[in-house]
Formats: sequence, C-alpha cells, structure tokens
Amino acid sequence: MTSSVDLDRLRSVASDVLDEVADRFVAGHGAPRSVDKGPNDFATDLDLELERRISAELVDRTGIPVHGEEFGGPAAGEGTVWLLDPIDGTVNYSAGLPMAGILLALVQDGIPVIGLTWLPLTDQRFSAVAEGPLWFNGKVAEKLRPRRLEDVMVGVGSFDVDSRGRVPGTQRLAVITELSRRVSRLRMHGSTGVDLAYTAAGSLGGAVVFGHHPWDNAAGVALVRAAGGIATDFYGQPWRIGSGSVLAAAPGIHGEILDIVQSATDPRFEGDRS
Repeated sequence: MTSSVDLDRLRSVASDVLDEVADRFVAGHGAPRSVDKGPNDFATDLDLELERRISAELVDRTGIPVHGEEFGGPAAGEGTVWLLDPIDGTVNYSAGLPMAGILLALVQDGIPVIGLTWLPLTDQRFSAVAEGPLWFNGKVAEKLRPRRLEDVMVGVGSFDVDSRGRVPGTQRLAVITELSRRVSRLRMHGSTGVDLAYTAAGSLGGAVVFGHHPWDNAAGVALVRAAGGIATDFYGQPWRIGSGSVLAAAPGIHGEILDIVQSATDPRFEGDRS
C-alpha cells in the first residue's frame, strides 16, 4: 500500500498534469462528435487528444500505468493504476454547456485512494487522498456535516425511460419520482463527476449514479469519502471497482436515500454484487 506521504506527492503531481491541460480543455469547448461509441454515446477528438496527453505525462512522472475511458489499459481492479476520463459530460461539452470536466483517480486493488475532478469551464478544482481532507481550489474544504433530506438538493443521473440497462429506465424514474417528493430540489447535470464533486463540497446533499463505469465514478467516490461522506452501491456496500452503481451522500442523508433507492429498484438488474 502506498504511504500517505506518497499519496500526497502523487496528488500534487496529478494536479500539475491536469492544470497543464486545462487551457486546452477550455479551448476545445464545443468540439463536435467524431467517434460513435453506442446509442447516444460518442467521443470528440478532444477526448482522444487529452487522454493521450494526460496518460503520457502521468506515466512519465509517476511510473504508474493508466486505464483511460477511450483507449483502455491495465485492469482497474487489481494493483495500482490511474483511472482517467478525459472529458466527463461529453454531450454537455460538445453542445457548449459548462457541466463537463476531467476525472482522474488512483486506484489500489479496486479502491480509489486519490481523486481529482477538474472543471476548467467553471474554474473549479477538487482533489483529495483517501483519508482527507478535500481540497477545493487549493484550500481545505469543511467536512460534511449531518443533514436532513428535505433540506438538500440531490443530483441524479440522466435516463431514458425505455432503456433496459443494469437499472432499467422505469426503475430510474421510480427513484427520481420518490426522491422528488422528499428533497428540496432534484438536479440533473448530465455529468457524474459534477454530481459527485458537488456532493463532496456540500453543494448537493447527495448523488444517485445509475451508471457503473469506473472512470466515471472512482474520482468522485474518493472525494466524497475524503470529505466525510458515504459512498456505496445500491446494496449499501462500500463502492469499489466492479460496483454497479453509486449512492454518495452526506452523513444522515445517505441512509434515507438508500431506503428510497432500494424500494424502487430490483438489485438483480445491477449485475454481480460487489
């Protein structure tokens, strides 16, 4: 296991790498669709460019391999590996919306121990190591405090009611419907990284993530935990690589949201239990 001193050094190195590509991220805002990846999913040339550049710099400066969304890499659930999403919220980014960012996590044996979420279009930078604290724009953020569900906003993932994924659209709608009755407001940003970073910072009380891709989830999970929050799957098990969903929230809120999610979903749709 990497020591806390080494983790702090690696966080600093990774922060420098992301700072160096932030201007390019901003300059490419609005990049058109160029690579079709599936229904309603695509990449831009900037996704590919940034992943190549960030990966090369990380390997050169840290000696640790990278698994990226676009080009893959070593298995993320074993050993020590960087996990990279060069543009989270690509649909937003391509359309000219600001809710998009760069997600980077260091994962050790399936557990995220460093998380970085860079939102260059809003000039916001979040980073943390496993034991905390959460750093926001270079300053230590306050620890999350217990809150009540009715007093907070909750971020939820995008959905198609006709989808038949791990958590089908009808069940996602059931979760959103019941949450809407209990929370102050719901928010759908179209970016998992944004939802999890804002949960870590306390702007959102929680985030419900229906997707399972580890490059979307690992960085934000590390941030939420470092801030004193709770990050599990829909079973209530601690999130790790291989988990089929994410429920992240401040203390006091997590259990309330978990009850809602479990009452509205069928766990069989989530794949293998982690």
